[in-house]
Parts: sequence; structure tokens; C-alpha cells
Amino acid sequence: MNKNLVIVESPAKAKTIEKYLGNGFTVLSSVGHIRSIVKKTTDGTPPIDVKNGYKTTYEVDSEKKKIATQLKKAVKESETVWLATDEDREGEAIAWHLCEVLKLDIKKTKRIVFHEITKTAIEKAIKNPRTIDMDLVQAQQARQILDRLVGFELSPVVWRKVPGGKSAGRVQSPAVRLLVEKEREIESFNGSFSFKVIAEFTHNNEIIKAELSNKFKTEEEANEFLNSLIGSTFTVSDITTSPSTRNPSAPFTTSTLQQDANNRLGFGIRATMSSAQKLYQEGKITYMRTDSVNLSDQAIAMAADFIKNEFGDQYSQIRTFKTKSASAQEAHEAIRPTDMRLERGSSNEYDQKLYDLIRRRTLASQMSPAKLEKTVITIKISNNNKTFEAKGEVIIFDGFMKVYGGGKKDPDILPTVKSNDILSIKTASARQIFAKPPARFSEGSLVKKLEELGIGRPSTYATIINTVQVRGYAEKGEDEGQPRDVITLNLRDNVINREIIQEKTGSNRGKLVPTASGEVVSDFLTEHFEQIVDYGFTASVETSFDKIATGAMARNIMLDDFYKSFHKLIEESGGIDRSTVAKAREIGIDPKTKKPILARFGRYGPMLQLGSGDEGEDKPKFAPIPAGRKIENITLEEALYAFKLPRIVGQTKSGIDIKANIGRFGPYIQIDKLFVSIKPLDPHTITLKEALDLYNAKLVAEAEKNIADFGDGIKVLKGRYGPYVTDGTKNAKIPKDIEPKSITHEQAKELIKEAPANKKRKVIKKAIKKPVRKTTKKKI
Repeated sequence: MNKNLVIVESPAKAKTIEKYLGNGFTVLSSVGHIRSIVKKTTDGTPPIDVKNGYKTTYEVDSEKKKIATQLKKAVKESETVWLATDEDREGEAIAWHLCEVLKLDIKKTKRIVFHEITKTAIEKAIKNPRTIDMDLVQAQQARQILDRLVGFELSPVVWRKVPGGKSAGRVQSPAVRLLVEKEREIESFNGSFSFKVIAEFTHNNEIIKAELSNKFKTEEEANEFLNSLIGSTFTVSDITTSPSTRNPSAPFTTSTLQQDANNRLGFGIRATMSSAQKLYQEGKITYMRTDSVNLSDQAIAMAADFIKNEFGDQYSQIRTFKTKSASAQEAHEAIRPTDMRLERGSSNEYDQKLYDLIRRRTLASQMSPAKLEKTVITIKISNNNKTFEAKGEVIIFDGFMKVYGGGKKDPDILPTVKSNDILSIKTASARQIFAKPPARFSEGSLVKKLEELGIGRPSTYATIINTVQVRGYAEKGEDEGQPRDVITLNLRDNVINREIIQEKTGSNRGKLVPTASGEVVSDFLTEHFEQIVDYGFTASVETSFDKIATGAMARNIMLDDFYKSFHKLIEESGGIDRSTVAKAREIGIDPKTKKPILARFGRYGPMLQLGSGDEGEDKPKFAPIPAGRKIENITLEEALYAFKLPRIVGQTKSGIDIKANIGRFGPYIQIDKLFVSIKPLDPHTITLKEALDLYNAKLVAEAEKNIADFGDGIKVLKGRYGPYVTDGTKNAKIPKDIEPKSITHEQAKELIKEAPANKKRKVIKKAIKKPVRKTTKKKI
């Protein structure tokens, strides 16, 4: 019999912990959550019985039954069970579910927590076990129950009432609203421009760059000013020098790590958390879901020793940071390396970049401030009361910036001058500058905004950002922007030249842009379910979860406060007129058919419709709205151009037509039953040669994909993850010891026979037959 069984939620974490505990301990993994709320109960009661104190029925997930059986067997063979799941609410809930499934006594089973996977931390946790904290479990249940009720009751309303509506969630909906409001700020922004003047002066053969303190509203004013500089004398009228210091930021919390990884490394929020989790499970960093900026005394001492040895005593300054968030909970330390001396935390390049960022930020937080000297030189114009200013900055002592720089370009270093020095002008230019509209959210800046509003918590930010994109309510922009003309006036050798240059504007690359579906759903929820998208209300719900976690509020009281008013709105939603949601707009009349052209919202988003579809009329024709246009602003001319598709580009060598069109997933060409994406080409202008090249490349790819075809629907195909056999219903991976090209018909049939049904088909089949599940369920 095993003496000790330790259960964690991650196989990688299990491997790391087992090597520290040694003999006498077996470490197994539940591989995440082991149970979830059932979709349907066997006795007909609701999965969440609102009328009976929100009693919830759970079941072991189908893919976790084998794991549950293995864990039950291991429990029987062990004297002591230790639950070592993560220290946050999700981890506490997993520990509780394990007790329920494995028939462990909640009041006696040992629960251990640690925020870093090191030998010292594990041994300390083993010496200081506790029992499951049911307040944390209740807080997790409250979130899960509320999100389930909102999703299951509100999403069907969205499906019925909103064209193209997919779902609505308690936290994702306010996030979509933020994106939509930002987009409308940008659309309503009234652009303006002015002219900024920059000059280069020389003194003792050294160049001084300076900017005029004033800007001009018109080109004429700018031109007049440049003319006034011809023959003028330029004198240094004032020099001011002021010392300044720059202090380091606090060590990372979850949200600040996500923001900095996004801004500095270009990492998406989900990828950042995935990478951080791997580093944590390998024992390289502390727990990655935290609101805290605190460092342990041991960590501070470790950082100070390293900094003094590596850079010198003058670079070390012990600092403690206070967590600003009143809701900071669960984890007790910021994200930091477990060993400050370790420069490489991973052999994976992606993970190493994140590790390096975390390490540098932690070290910087315990280093001296940077000392700088800022200088401003004021330059007077002899025949004008306006002045130029040259600004520079010198780093006197780099301090923390030695390991964690500001990320900006080097400041201008100004040459030595004194008051009343006469300067010579080399060049001056007046450039047209445009007022910038509000910036769209990146993943990082959206997390920052959600945190400011109190929406979401460290464990939920990544899920929120991912969900709004998966649901099709927002997407990452890819547009590099459109060119625009910029006027520049250049003064050189007493002559002014006017030049038109181009710059790009309006780029949304890498930014989160709400889709048309996102805008329609957000407007619908704002009008009919305002409480769901209200920022203050959503934040107050998060605060209630925090209170439940500390035992300051009862779970069911909090659920009642939210659910009763919400459910009333659901009951009243039947009266919402679908025709008033995303109304169609008549753009004009088609000159050829004399039929109306409408811009309206369809199942897959905004589209154009030729013909009203009334009885007695021909079936309407449809076309997608061109990229960059909306229902509100598309013109008749643009709509008529869109209806030129589908277009016959030409024919293949065998005489088959090549049609170009735009579909749900973008522009494509169709040859018989074969569809080929033509991104980024335009179906209106794609040439026959371009189409044939893409078609031939597709044929080659399809030929390489098809390894063998047995003629009865069974095929051997080359897939993304290697060769496999399929009959169209089931897929089966080909074992490594079988050569795909030499597999026999009988071998293929046998592999398919043993393979499980494809998940998607299985779900559809279940939905049609609606079988009664024979599973063991537990109510709480």
C-alpha cells in the first residue's frame, strides 16, 4: 500500500512535484476539472434547481471517467491523500469535486497550497496542511452557476431575436460593449489638422533640433511664418536644467503581465497565460494568477543578493509595493522567478522570452531609481515673438533601467550652449499633422480597462478575450491602413518648397475590432438587458464573489440578488419584436431590374439583398457587403458593384467555368465542386492566370492529401497531425508501425471499427435522438 497519494490538476505539475517529494509519495493528476454541471438530469429536475436553493447536479465528464477510476483505485491503495490543486478558487473547487467523486471526507482530507513549485515550498506545504476552504468553493460555484444561468437563459433569446446572434455571456457582453463603444467613438470622431514646425540649428558645427511652441491652423499661416524666418537672427534666450528620477514598476500581477507581454513581446493574452502556466508547472516562476504585487521576504533578499553581486551595492534598493486592487485575493505573491539567478527558464524560445520579461521586471522592482537630467533650450527669433524649444535628456545613473529599460527611443543629447549664443538655421519644415481618433483596444489594453472597471479577475481575463473572438463578436484587425496626402513646406537656403507625401492612416492591425454581429448583439442587450452589459453592475457582482470567498456574504443571497431581476427580463423578452432589431435599410433601386436593393443583417452578418422577396416576386439575390463598409453607410454604387459577382473569370483547360465570388469566409474561386480561397486577391479583378495558378496549387495539395481511396468511402488521407483513415463518419490514426501507402482495405476497416465517432457528429446525433444519460449524479 502507498503511504501518501498527492493529487494535482496538471500532469506537468505532478511530474515536477514528484521529484521533490521522493519515496513514500505518489503524485497523480486529475487533468483539470473532473466534473461539470449536467446539461440534463435523469429525473427531469433542472440541472440548477433555482427554487430549491440553487441545488446543482454534477456529473463526471465523459473524457475523465477513466481518470476518475484510476484515482479511486489509487485512493484505496493509499493511507493518506493530499489535495494539491492550485491555490485559487478554481483549484479549491477542483479539490472539493475530487472529495465528492473519490468519497473523501471534506473535513479531514489534507489540503496543501503553494505559490511556487520548489522543494522548499512543497516541504513547507506538507508540514502545514489545512482542509478545504468551502468559502472559496462557494465563490467559485456562485460564478459558475450565475454564468450557466445567464448563458442558458439569455443565449436562446439572442438566437430568436437577433439576426446572426450566437450567444451572450455575463462577462463577455460588457467586454463587447466596450469594443463597440470605442468603435463608435472612432466613427464619430471629427478629424482636424494643423501644421507643426520643426527646425534644425547649428552651433559650432553641432546640430540642435527644436520645435516651435505654436502650431498653425492653415497652410497659409505656416508658409507665412517660414517666410518670416528668412533673414532672422536666432538667439539662445534661456537654458533650464532640472534633475529627475524614474522609479521602477511593481512586479507583475496577472493583468500587468498580460499587458506588458502584449505591448513588448506582441504575445496574445491566451498565449501569455499558456506560456506562464508551463513555466509555473516546471517550477520556474510563482503562481501566474494573482492580484498581488507583494514579494516574500525570501524573494526580496534573493533579489538584493543577486543585484549587489551582479551590478554593485548602488543598484540595490529594497522596495515593498502595496496592492491597489481592493479585491486582491487568493494568491499572496506577485509573479516572479523562483530563482533570481537563473537566466534561462526554458529551452522553448517563446516561453524563454516571457520568463526573461518576468525576471527583469522582478529584479527592476528591487533596484535603485534611474537619475536623469532634463534640459530645455529656448531659442528666440529676432523679428517674431514666437520661440523654438529644444529638449534633451541625459541619463546620469541608469539604476533599474539597466535591466528593464523604458522601451522608448534614446532621448536627444543636446550640445553645450550658453545664453545669448547666436545659432544658424539649417532647415525648417512645416508638416501637416492630423488629430488622432481614439485608439482601438489591443488585447493588453482591453485587459487593463476591464481591470480598471472591476470586471473579471486574474483567472478570467484570458477567457473573456478569447470568447469574444471565438463567438465572432470581435476579431483581430489586419488592415494596414489607407494612404492619405500630407502637405510639407520645407525651408532650405532661403527657399520654401511645397511637397505632398503620403502616410498610412487608420490601421487596425493587431487591434480588437467589433464585428457587425458584435455591434447588433451589444445594442440589443443594452436596450433590453441593460443590467447584463452595465459596467458598474458587472463589477458589483465580482465584488460579491470576493465577499463570498471571505465568508462575508452567503452564496444564495448573492445569486437571488442577481437572478430574480434577470429572470424577469427573460420572461418579458417574448414581446420583443425581431423586426425592430437590426432594421434593413433600402439603399436605392437597381436600374436594370427596377427592384429595391436592401442592406440588412442576415444569418452570417451584414449583406445586400436585391428584391424585396414578397410573394409573386422572383427569389431575391444576395451579396456580401464589401469590406470596410456597413449597413449604415454603403452607397448604391458600391452595392451595384457587389452584385457583379459571381463573375466568370474564364475556363480551365478542360472547359470548366471558373467562378469568382465572396463567401462567408472571404473571396474564392469555384471550379465545379472545388472551392479555392483567393485571399488577398479581389474576385472582381482576379485574372485567369492568377486563378489557374491557385487552382493548380490546390489540385497538387489535394493529391498529396489523398494517399489511397478504396472506393467504398474508406480513404487514407494525410492530415494536419499525420496520416489517418476515414469513412466520412469516423477517423482513425494510423499506427507508426504501419506504412500509410501500403495499408490494406481490411486493416483500414479494422482501424475505423475500433475508433470512436467524430466528436461533432456525435454531438449532432445525440441532439437528434436525445437519449437519457445513465450517469451517477450528485446534488449539493
